[in-house]
Amino acid sequence: MPTEEHAAAPLSLRRRRRATAVQEILDAAERNIAEHGPAALSLRAIARSLGMTVQALYHYFPSRDDLVTALIAKAYGDLADAVQAAVDAATDASARERVLVAADGYRHWAIAHPERFQLLYGTPLRYYAAPVEGPTTQAMRRMSAIFEREMFDGFTTARLAAADIPGLSAALLAYLDQLPPTGRRKLPPPATALVLSAWGHMHGLVVLEVFGHTAFLGDHQAEIFRMAMRNLFQDIHSRIPAAGPGAAPSDPRPRERASSTGR
Repeated sequence: MPTEEHAAAPLSLRRRRRATAVQEILDAAERNIAEHGPAALSLRAIARSLGMTVQALYHYFPSRDDLVTALIAKAYGDLADAVQAAVDAATDASARERVLVAADGYRHWAIAHPERFQLLYGTPLRYYAAPVEGPTTQAMRRMSAIFEREMFDGFTTARLAAADIPGLSAALLAYLDQLPPTGRRKLPPPATALVLSAWGHMHGLVVLEVFGHTAFLGDHQAEIFRMAMRNLFQDIHSRIPAAGPGAAPSDPRPRERASSTGR
């Protein structure tokens, strides 16, 4: 009786060579960005460093935008991998501590890769427009899904919907409600608002540090960041009502972790 699963056929020699060439181009482009910054990305310099012509490079990336899109998607993927690895390594951390570990993972990657972080969140590259619902969007959603999971693990959807966030307009709540889900469940509008606010606070502190605006704090930058994140997430969790008598302590669905490949 034939099995339903079959071993995947090995890639042809031609496809393996193409995959290797694509990876070498991406590596060379990342080195170019690290040395000169995202705004100075040069296809000619990348091709020259690999001993190939610009025309040959276009065989793998038909345009500059295609290469930039691949670089941004890869940077998002590497950042998400770093955050996930930090969480996975924190085997003794409580559910409330894991989101702090995730924030630390985000900060550490940004500090270690400032030029690639700038590619993601710095001044937009001139004339570049990311494809709608393309690989950069999917990669960004994976990052959001990790933080959503770590921030709200253990809270039911009903409790998240009842979060105490005064001042949100009906128009904003309606807009947030129609956004596509990024994690394993669709968050109610109040929870989505909390995610966006938390990300803005976390990301803002990281940007200040990466671009040198908090250098006056010296070795104390990490402590300030962790203090701010601890206070931020404590405030968020305090806004979510406690489970009532007899209520389920957490969402009934099993907790899923994002893989390093995003699948």
